[in-house]
Amino acid sequence: MKQFRLIISGGGTGGHIYPALAIAKGLRKKYSDINILFVGAIGKMEMEKVPKEGFKIIGLWISGFKRSLSIQNLLFPIKTIFSIIHSLRIIKKFKPDIVIGTGGFASGPILKVAQLLGLPTLIQEQNSYPGVTNRILSKNANRICVAYQGLERYLPKKKIIITGNPIRENLTKIKIGSKAKLLFGFNPKMKILVIIGGSLGSKRINQLIEKQKEFILKSGIQILWQCGSLYYSEYKNLESKEIVIRPYFDKMENVYAAADFIISRAGAVSISELSCVGKPLILIPSPNVTANHQLKNAKALSKANAAIMIRESELDKEFNKKFSLLISNISKQKQLKNNLKKFAKPFATDEIINQIIELK
Repeated sequence: MKQFRLIISGGGTGGHIYPALAIAKGLRKKYSDINILFVGAIGKMEMEKVPKEGFKIIGLWISGFKRSLSIQNLLFPIKTIFSIIHSLRIIKKFKPDIVIGTGGFASGPILKVAQLLGLPTLIQEQNSYPGVTNRILSKNANRICVAYQGLERYLPKKKIIITGNPIRENLTKIKIGSKAKLLFGFNPKMKILVIIGGSLGSKRINQLIEKQKEFILKSGIQILWQCGSLYYSEYKNLESKEIVIRPYFDKMENVYAAADFIISRAGAVSISELSCVGKPLILIPSPNVTANHQLKNAKALSKANAAIMIRESELDKEFNKKFSLLISNISKQKQLKNNLKKFAKPFATDEIINQIIELK
């Protein structure tokens, strides 16, 4: 029997990388004889994260087009041509049965070449507003797996399948655990607030936690703080017995298990994971994203009483009041947890894999 061979591409941020890895791990679990090759962008986080999970990755010399005036834009056409040529070589050598894209500029050249060669392609769109790469690729894709209703405004309606976003398998059975708290050196009898600023960290959330750390600690709550690799050198000296600071978390299952409360950005994949985890939650949507989709995500959960939302512009005025409400009102905590779990789609990865197999 012929070996099943796939190329998966997507990257730049965790929002593109982790769905790709979830799909790859699901496929590897289902097929023992499968060969999966990742294609990413040189210098981006996928080049580090993917090999850590046991997959081979090849990097393309590609970067996104800056919306502001930038000298890097002069290189964009050259990088695109080189990446298309490199992608052609990769496909000719690897001979994939299917090519899958999870968004980000890294997936553009390899999927475009696959489509020109007549290979089946599937794209997975995490957000309520599709990125430029996926909008371009969608015209010739065979299947488009999405997490939100209403994307026929941007993508071919006949190709859309609503599956939800794939999440890491070990996040579907998370419970509060004293063992997880001990892993980070915390007192297991005290509650923990987890801060998640997105895969690259959040400057504004970091500033907030630095300012409010004494207020949080006075509430008898310990802090597990993901500040991002860009900001780690600035904040690592704030670490103490009650505050653990990391640039990044590799094993999110331990982080979520340790959490009693969570403060997070509102990216689509984060929302998908947090819904399955079901912990009392404050969302601080980033205003610096395309079509302000994080605000839309956060509003949807806030309206359903599944999370507390605070806009960045209102943090100084609203944080203390809303945080106090979260940690002091037990009935509110239960309500938030129960309503948040209604948004969970824990079998999204399986549904996407079924779509992939149908294209095989």
